[in-house]
Amino acid sequence: MEVLKLEFMQNALFAGLLAGIACGIIGCLVVVNRIVFITGGIAHATYGGIGLAIFLGISPFTGGLGFSLAVAIIMALISLRNKRRADTVIGVLWAIGMAVGIIFIDLSPGYNVDLMSYLFGSILAVPRSDIWLMLALDIVILGVFGYFYKRLVAMSYDDEYAALMGVPVKMLYILLLALIAISVVVIMRVVGLILVIALFTISPYIAEKYSRSLKSMILVSVGLNMTFTLIGLWLSYTFNLTSGAVIILVAGFFFLVSLVFKPFQKRKIREQYEENPPYLRSG
Repeated sequence: MEVLKLEFMQNALFAGLLAGIACGIIGCLVVVNRIVFITGGIAHATYGGIGLAIFLGISPFTGGLGFSLAVAIIMALISLRNKRRADTVIGVLWAIGMAVGIIFIDLSPGYNVDLMSYLFGSILAVPRSDIWLMLALDIVILGVFGYFYKRLVAMSYDDEYAALMGVPVKMLYILLLALIAISVVVIMRVVGLILVIALFTISPYIAEKYSRSLKSMILVSVGLNMTFTLIGLWLSYTFNLTSGAVIILVAGFFFLVSLVFKPFQKRKIREQYEENPPYLRSG
């Protein structure tokens, strides 16, 4: 408990918990929409914006945010138009984005950036300003999710039928990818790219097995992300290891455990949706 009195550990704890909330909500939508590959593409393409920003002498956050939003919109339009070939184009944008970022960093005079800091972040060196930024991100995500909940569920499980029922599927899909891009840029500077992808995917995958609705899936996912963060920070401090990597290994351990121990009575969210679509329910 004494370590919690240290300001840097308090900041790391708050940052990890706030990241767990954002990734728990967005990650569940990523998993049920089966767009993990798109999410990875957006995340890695963000390097292009960071490299361009460093080359132009502007804020890496501004460059990364603008670049990732542009890539997210392009990926959304491509995947909506031609889903069969979307994975190929996304893979190309993924590779080009990272290559562009590295080239621009190489061309930046007198600048030597540590790419590992963007991969694994520096959660123990999080300033209080980043915590407020992540809190604002969580509020925005909660607001969007609460307002569009039924329509997001409809789009996630049967986009064609949802479109026939008047749900703005294309707009919601672009909005979802835009939120993914914003979340990646905001959280990546704190916990790193690899940990963002891990929190986006591992907890939602585990939570889906033990949930009967998207809401319960999100609650379980957020709880798991927070648990992984707390355990990972404690282990990293105790054994003097890199915090982001330890959190990922903790999440990976629980992921492997979930593959071995399956629930006796598993009812998938998709089955409940098909029986009673959310946009046909009262209220």
